Amino acid sequence: MQQSRINAYQADPETVRALGRVAVFMGGDSAEREVSLKSGEAVLAALVSAGVDAFALDVQGDLLKTVENPEFDRVFIALHGRGGEDGTLQAILSQAGIPYTGSEVMASALAMDKLRTKYVFAGCGLPTPRFRAMSAASEAEQIITDLRPPLSVKPSREGSSIGIRKVTTAAELVEAYEAAAVLDDLVLVEEWIEGPEFTVSLLQDSALPAIGLSTDHEFYDYDAKYLADDTRYQIPCGLAPRDELRLQRLSLEAFRVVGCRTWGRVDIMQDSSGEFWLLEVNTVPGMTDHSLVPMAARAAGISFEELVVRILQDTLEGVNA
Repeated sequence: MQQSRINAYQADPETVRALGRVAVFMGGDSAEREVSLKSGEAVLAALVSAGVDAFALDVQGDLLKTVENPEFDRVFIALHGRGGEDGTLQAILSQAGIPYTGSEVMASALAMDKLRTKYVFAGCGLPTPRFRAMSAASEAEQIITDLRPPLSVKPSREGSSIGIRKVTTAAELVEAYEAAAVLDDLVLVEEWIEGPEFTVSLLQDSALPAIGLSTDHEFYDYDAKYLADDTRYQIPCGLAPRDELRLQRLSLEAFRVVGCRTWGRVDIMQDSSGEFWLLEVNTVPGMTDHSLVPMAARAAGISFEELVVRILQDTLEGVNA
């Protein structure tokens, strides 16, 4: 009965009129293009199903062209990675006076940069694994000395776990660094937290139910996120209610200190002593059939259609307008 009610969601006529014509920006030129296309197609189908006048726009090449004689009133951003998620598109739309979903320019740019996000976490006293910026292979021995292996090596400004490796020796660190540096000249090295992984989705300044993640892969990598059918999602997440509330509050605080708005997702690890450690903030999380924000919304009784309309509605209320 409840599933039938949730699936029947329709935006009210007044909201539909106020939203006008909506362009769903998807695709892009980043390493996450294929995921973005899937996210955008899902968002578009949900908006149309909810009664919103929406169409798809595969954004490639010069982003400035997207605001030349626009045939839309507002934008649902479903672009992942550089160009669409890092503040570049947000700046262009802001300058053109076109409302768009999600976080504004500064928060988008900051959250896309995992290294600088961790500086903010550390500066605000929020728990995050010890880390270093790595800019040359010659730094490997010193980093191994300074941090406690195993370590995680990742391009600072990529998403979807692209380019992440786990290392335990200086030789492995050099190899991982060189691979990551091909994707980004800014490379983050942080201590690897052994324990369960959780993700908390945020919607309109509230935390949705936390999701526990487990996989037979070494970690929750690109394949586990988007391709594998054996990744396990726990909702409820398996934590005691008091611990889940603590996790949700930490995630919301991390989201706020980065300056994010409307919706997003925070990824967290828990160590063997039960402490939580912030990894990163995602301002345009995936919206595919494997994605976590729609999964958390369903657990809260929010259909995919209602989710995307609620995200879009914030563009009517002064957010990014």
